[in-house]
Amino acid sequence: MARRVGNGSSARAAAEGRGGTQGGTALERALTTPLLYFFILGDVLGAGVYVLVGQVAADAGGAVWVPLVVALLLALLTAASYAELATKYPRAGGASHYATRAFGPFAGFVAGFCMLAAGIVSVAALARGFGGDYLAAFVTLPVGLVAVLFLALLALVNARGIKESTRANVVATVVEVGGLAVIVVLGAWLLLRGDGDPGRLTQLGTPEKGAAAAVLGGAVLAYYSFVGFETSVNVAEETRDPRRSYPRALFGALATAGAVYVLVGVAASAAVPTARLAGSSGPLLEVVEEAGGVPPRLFSAVALVAVANGALLTGIMSSRLAYGMAKDGLLPAALTKVLPGRRTPWAAIAVTTLPAMLLALTGSVATLASTLVLLLLVVFLMVNTAVLVLRRDPGEADHFRTPTALPVLGVASCVVLATQIEAQVWLRGLTIVAVGTVLAALGAVRRTGRADGEVRDPGRTGTVPSAGQDHAARPQARERRPT
Repeated sequence: MARRVGNGSSARAAAEGRGGTQGGTALERALTTPLLYFFILGDVLGAGVYVLVGQVAADAGGAVWVPLVVALLLALLTAASYAELATKYPRAGGASHYATRAFGPFAGFVAGFCMLAAGIVSVAALARGFGGDYLAAFVTLPVGLVAVLFLALLALVNARGIKESTRANVVATVVEVGGLAVIVVLGAWLLLRGDGDPGRLTQLGTPEKGAAAAVLGGAVLAYYSFVGFETSVNVAEETRDPRRSYPRALFGALATAGAVYVLVGVAASAAVPTARLAGSSGPLLEVVEEAGGVPPRLFSAVALVAVANGALLTGIMSSRLAYGMAKDGLLPAALTKVLPGRRTPWAAIAVTTLPAMLLALTGSVATLASTLVLLLLVVFLMVNTAVLVLRRDPGEADHFRTPTALPVLGVASCVVLATQIEAQVWLRGLTIVAVGTVLAALGAVRRTGRADGEVRDPGRTGTVPSAGQDHAARPQARERRPT
């Protein structure tokens, strides 16, 4: 079983629990375990669940719950790696910081760039989704205008403070879970009155796919619904005692999300014929209409809350990632500026919001979202590998340690899922990765030039790191400087 390792003192842990500034952080340690739990749960239970069930049914058949369970197990493999690294290095940079420690600044920039690009694209897609059909159930406005105003409002909430943002998330998450609970209740009611068909719950496979292929294909789609847990590592620096809080919140939230998804899948599949479920863009609305008694507009409202909540949490992740990369020297130092009173990274929030606005004005939801998963698989592959490489560093305090087999299986799961990505998505995703690689190479050239200048400058004092110095130690030394 996973355990805690390290030689940290209880005094240091107590300082972190009181909101201390471990690593010289300028951010406020305001997140408790319950707030972090709701942060992760709200990010995982996003808008995707409201269209997911129909897509999984089209690939897997009536036994929708089977690929959902498989997807949860696959997500837990990578989540275990995140739990070890986030408690070992509670820094806002997340995957970028871990890759920098394990493989150096080049890999760190590529990981951070992919994560940052995925976050910005995701926020832009959610902004357009907010201004689309769900909002049209109440009022008709230009999608572009709604998207820009929506993103501006989210940026203000983000800048207001992490505590206020996560408290808003708690309310939104309760609404999301409440809407899904209604679906579960309606499905049970349909079965009790004899209108449902529980036999569909054992029908695995389609005319085109056998049982095994159906499970794999459905699990790939279902895996997308669990994406979101990785964003939480970027608020580890704002969490009280992250070494205790983070694993509990992470695994608790994923377990809750998995249970909710399975129950929703069972209710929807038993209540609605598989073909009708697979052909619907709003499969949960099909359950509502089948059962009756609940106004369909209710689910438009719940979906709007889900979209807004997902966008807010992804926006928080993107800004904290940019802030953390800047602290590691991978992005301009100007992005480390924080609001004096609120202690939120206002510069990083502004820089990540502006491109999201531009993308929301120029792209469709499908175009913006199509490369998201591939980018995240690149990041997940690096994180699962980094946790093994960084085992040589015992860490400075007690931290969660996952069994070695889990990150190895996590690497394998990323490869398997990547084989299911369509060729056109690969083309777009690799283009973004290539851009990140070029920028990382340019950054490496600049760092080499600065290092050569330091060696040649006889007026400088201090020790110049040797060429063989362990690159994993550099970010560690840098984070001890006062901010």
